[in-house]
Amino acid sequence: MPPAPLTAHKALNAALKTGQFAPVYYLYGDDDFQKADAERRLVDAAVDPATRDFNLEQRRGAELSAEGVDALLSTPPMLAERRVVVVRDPAALKKDARAVLDRYLARPAADTVLVLVAPAGAKADKRLQDAAGAAGAAFDFAPLGEDRLPRWIAHHAEHALGVAVTPAAARLLQAAVGNDLHLLSAELDKLASYVAGHGASGPGAARDAAQDATPNAPRVIDEDAVADVVGVRRGETLADLLDAVARRDGPAAAALVPHVLGLPKSSAVTAVMALATQTLALAWGQARRGGRGGAVDFFGLLKESPGAYVGRPWGEAVRAWGLALDRWTPAALDDALALLLEADVALKESRLSSDEQLLTGLVLALCAAGGASSAGRAHEGRRAA
Repeated sequence: MPPAPLTAHKALNAALKTGQFAPVYYLYGDDDFQKADAERRLVDAAVDPATRDFNLEQRRGAELSAEGVDALLSTPPMLAERRVVVVRDPAALKKDARAVLDRYLARPAADTVLVLVAPAGAKADKRLQDAAGAAGAAFDFAPLGEDRLPRWIAHHAEHALGVAVTPAAARLLQAAVGNDLHLLSAELDKLASYVAGHGASGPGAARDAAQDATPNAPRVIDEDAVADVVGVRRGETLADLLDAVARRDGPAAAALVPHVLGLPKSSAVTAVMALATQTLALAWGQARRGGRGGAVDFFGLLKESPGAYVGRPWGEAVRAWGLALDRWTPAALDDALALLLEADVALKESRLSSDEQLLTGLVLALCAAGGASSAGRAHEGRRAA
């Protein structure tokens, strides 16, 4: 079996540091950004720059014949210790070409590093997993969960861009962009250029002046920079909308809807997904606590459901859910889940109302769920949809 993702990352880093490479690497999973980064790092570390033109071959599976695969894998390195062959989308190999690859995997060459890269959405190939996994080199790059994104943001900013990110800025950027690493990387690149600028005017001028006074200090991306460049401000994120619904503050939740829908990668669908996760978590907490009071292990719930869309870092969600639990009754949560189901169906059907109208009606109805007017509010929400 292939190693767990974190173990795989450690194994890759160890290979890059020591220069001891496995004969076969299999990179798969739904996060193409992480796969592309791992491929680039492997190639840069394993190929001698002086002979790169001779010892690096990159092909796509659909383009290769059986003879082409055989030629790629049987050619020795030229004037170097090893050569690297990258095959993207190996599942697209024709049957005879795949047979050549399978024979090679049984006895891979010691002077060749073969990197097989599956596209996002492709089913993991068991034979490739086994072949690479035997050497600890089958890496599953699943999208990062909300709890790991702040660390990724800080690491990427420091090591790829040479800037620091405050924790608050990382949370705000995550709230605006989500877990799309391509988009996060692009926004961080813009932010790094922004904080490296001189003579800026406006909200960032004081910060730039302070950094200019200490030229050796690292450039820092703070909340003001994220607000200026990305266009999101603290108090106007999906997390803030979730908090308003959790504490059953309808007017505050409704006021946040247009701000949330204006964020990159944000939509009524993602908002409903996050609201559904929050409501289910609160219902689970109510059932687990059984009216006796006391703490509930929401972290344990999230660990058992790693694919649930929380819409923010786990720590923030757990704190918010713990504070909100006493504001909800089982009846209110039942009503809320019914409202969320209706909203999900409405979003998938043709309708006259806009996403903003639908989401506004939903959050108002959620905040009133379980009350005497809950049925009427739900009816109005259905009419608007």
